[in-house]
Amino acid sequence: MAAKKSKKKNKADDSTIAVNRQATHEYFIEDRFEAGLVLQGWEVKSLREGRINLKESFILIKRGEAWLHGAHTSPLLSASTHIVPDNVRAKKLLLHRRELSRLIGSVERKGYTLIPLKMYWVKGRAKLQLGLAKGKQLHDKRATSKERDWQREKGRIMKHQ
Repeated sequence: MAAKKSKKKNKADDSTIAVNRQATHEYFIEDRFEAGLVLQGWEVKSLREGRINLKESFILIKRGEAWLHGAHTSPLLSASTHIVPDNVRAKKLLLHRRELSRLIGSVERKGYTLIPLKMYWVKGRAKLQLGLAKGKQLHDKRATSKERDWQREKGRIMKHQ
């Protein structure tokens, strides 16, 4: 029985392609959305190898469409010879019209920003989890780290008692 549980856990770990760890440090994440991506063939092959970096990427909304900018995708050495790969090509995000209009309203009127949080596979398709976020001030970052340290210390105290 235990062996079956570990296989499922490993399968869930395999579905994650990349995580933007810096996002939760720099922003308060208010809401999360899932979006599909329009990719080229060589990009899908690179994603299967986990060769993407979301650290400096961001999402812009142009003419009613969401675009992922700054995500660095390293091409494989065995990429096709007739295609010239562009490492930081802007990728179109696929969202429902209702979700997109809600995001546009939040970004333009309320001062939120859109940031990529995580990229993963769902039924063989690459999905991007994006967050509707507000930027943190320096004192907010300090308070967050202080709270995290207190929760860790509280867990240690409760474990020993």
